[in-house]
Amino acid sequence: MPLDLSPRLSDPDGLFAALVAAHEGLEPTASRRLDAKLVLLLANHIGDTGVVLDALRVAAATEEPP
Repeated sequence: MPLDLSPRLSDPDGLFAALVAAHEGLEPTASRRLDAKLVLLLANHIGDTGVVLDALRVAAATEEPP
């Protein structure tokens, strides 16, 4: 299954605000730990290593995704 980059979130701004709020007051190490846990939880939910690796490549790219 290819990585779907089309907009699919009903409230992306609300999700972004929730992500920012989840990091409020955290030390940098705890913030990175939270991000890592979230990535691993979502990767497990996706359940397709190829899709997760595609997402990693897109996220690591220096230019904006298509």
